[in-house]
Amino acid sequence: MAEQLATMRVDYDSAELDVAALAPTWHEQLARWLVEAEEAGIAEANAMVLATAGADGRASSRTVLCKAVDPRGVVFYTNYTSKKSHDLRFSRYASVTFPWYTMHRQVHVRGPVELVAPEETQKYWATRPRGAQLGAWASAQSTVVRDRRSLDDALEAATRRFADDAAVPAPPHWGGWRLVPEQVEFWQGRANRMHDRLRFEVDGHDRSWRVRRLAP
Repeated sequence: MAEQLATMRVDYDSAELDVAALAPTWHEQLARWLVEAEEAGIAEANAMVLATAGADGRASSRTVLCKAVDPRGVVFYTNYTSKKSHDLRFSRYASVTFPWYTMHRQVHVRGPVELVAPEETQKYWATRPRGAQLGAWASAQSTVVRDRRSLDDALEAATRRFADDAAVPAPPHWGGWRLVPEQVEFWQGRANRMHDRLRFEVDGHDRSWRVRRLAP
């Protein structure tokens, strides 16, 4: 297997990415690439890898789903008692990567994080399937559980609890995080590993944006 790993590679032969081709803002460019990824048939094109670090300085990563992109940042939702939320409350900083491998594209976003306003959380919560809403009540995310049966029992209990309710309320321990970008890098694979890397970044105290090209 070691020899196989050493020789595994794909030489990217993709369209170029130049500054002139970018949208005026990072969020418009990200929205454009999200649409193109979905149109290309990529399953869950809004999936992104979230990296955090806790009080011990050790990094963790996991995949979450992006649920909003606008000038304010990139939003995802989770349990506020989860490992990722503990990390975010401590460091108030994170990064995410959208990995669209079959398109030879990635987008890297990094910056401080903030809690999403309760009214925004409520608006998104209302769009979730009832089963997903019940699951948020049933799962004490990131805690150790005895076995699978204990999870199934917790879901059954949540289902009974809200059986007579027309709508399931959002749990008080659940909501959104917004990553407020300081840097957003658009990465396009090119032949001979000479990839295109264009990075929007905040420049100076006036929070103006500029674009820089990075060596691959």
